[in-house]
Amino acid sequence: MTHNGTTLDTTSPDMSTKYLGLQLRSPIVASASPLTGDSDQWERIEQAGAGALVLPSLFEEQIEHDAFALDSTLNFGTDAFSESLSYFPEMENYDTGPARHLALVELARQRLTIPVIASLNGTSPGGWVKYAGYLQDAGAQAIELNIYDVIVDPHRSSADVERAYVELVEEVRAEVKVPLAVKLGPWFSSLGHFALALEAAGADGLVLFNRLYQPDIDLDTLDVKPRLQLSTSAEARLPLHWIGILRGFTKCSLAGTTGVHDGADALKLLLAGADVAMTTSALLRHGPGHIETMLSWIRTWMTEREYDSIEQLKGSVSQRNVPDPQVYERANYYQVLQSWRH
Repeated sequence: MTHNGTTLDTTSPDMSTKYLGLQLRSPIVASASPLTGDSDQWERIEQAGAGALVLPSLFEEQIEHDAFALDSTLNFGTDAFSESLSYFPEMENYDTGPARHLALVELARQRLTIPVIASLNGTSPGGWVKYAGYLQDAGAQAIELNIYDVIVDPHRSSADVERAYVELVEEVRAEVKVPLAVKLGPWFSSLGHFALALEAAGADGLVLFNRLYQPDIDLDTLDVKPRLQLSTSAEARLPLHWIGILRGFTKCSLAGTTGVHDGADALKLLLAGADVAMTTSALLRHGPGHIETMLSWIRTWMTEREYDSIEQLKGSVSQRNVPDPQVYERANYYQVLQSWRH
């Protein structure tokens, strides 16, 4: 087919997808990392074909630390000189938060044409939640609420923990009108039930899953130290498993993350039911240009099998669409054990 003397490729599949109500040009999203926080890398990420970009997280602890430090400074000596209080602004009118994050959102919106998603990392309801609104006002087109917590108190029940998370989502939802995604870990006894509770609380999307960052022991010093290891493709099986189950149960958009290193990893998540595949480790290893490599692989696979669009294949291998739905349930346990061959 020609148009104004130019040959148009009408066989290339449509790579666009809808996530959180946003129309994205591709299903590969650059998730929160030092790379997405580097403004020098933004254009490279966009040019490589990313559908959206998630900025690094603004942490609850960071906000509260800044507020506490400023409050201590403003109140220093006021027990002896109470009249000095009149020289300082009211705390509620004072910008105690890390303005760099808000400036980063503003700058990203100015320089990028793809959607910019701001990340807010916290676990407890509280005054810090107002920063979700600040991120929205700075231009974020969606908010990703990253819930990462390790519950070490044996007196806190799973019901108490989940209730607090639901209340947190409700508070953030009340602060923002833009789409809200919740990024959570897999360690819930009834993840499907919890997913529906988050949806009822106002979540528009679920990002599956957060990785659990375990400490390590230095055998020379006997210090317990944090140690970051990048993910591997094998880790993508956990989000694949649950996305395949949740697809159709919830109206939330679904994003698969952790272990997305190549086009095959991303494609499997999409087939299971993800709307987008998010990647971090692969971009840290190979650079932003790796997004183009991933998309090219997916595009070739789709063309060879005559898929017209990402929408056509999304969820086609979810639990509801496979011949034997039990492969996503307990039967998978037995089948995996029996599949070993010497």
